[in-house]
Amino acid sequence: MRIKELRLAKGISQQELADVIHVTQQSVNKYEHDLSIPELDILIACANYFDTSIDYLVNETDIPYKYENYTANNVTTSENRLLEYYRLLNPKAQESLLSFMDAAIKK
Repeated sequence: MRIKELRLAKGISQQELADVIHVTQQSVNKYEHDLSIPELDILIACANYFDTSIDYLVNETDIPYKYENYTANNVTTSENRLLEYYRLLNPKAQESLLSFMDAAIKK
């Protein structure tokens, strides 16, 4: 979970985050030390507060931006999703996907 990392980057205390997401400071401490898993509504509140995705919060992606916020080089939401999925593949699967796309383009 990246809650601590994001909290420290924002320069706020556990208590300040707790006040924003409506939990106790002890709960934030447990989330940060993987002693407790936040409920979905808490994850949503954290993602909204830190302007990121739940996937990023729970280490399912290394892309810290919400899809709708990622506009580098005019990348569309679909293109961003493809990149995220590609990065989740192992190297062999990535190569297979590239071969498939090459063949599809040549047709």
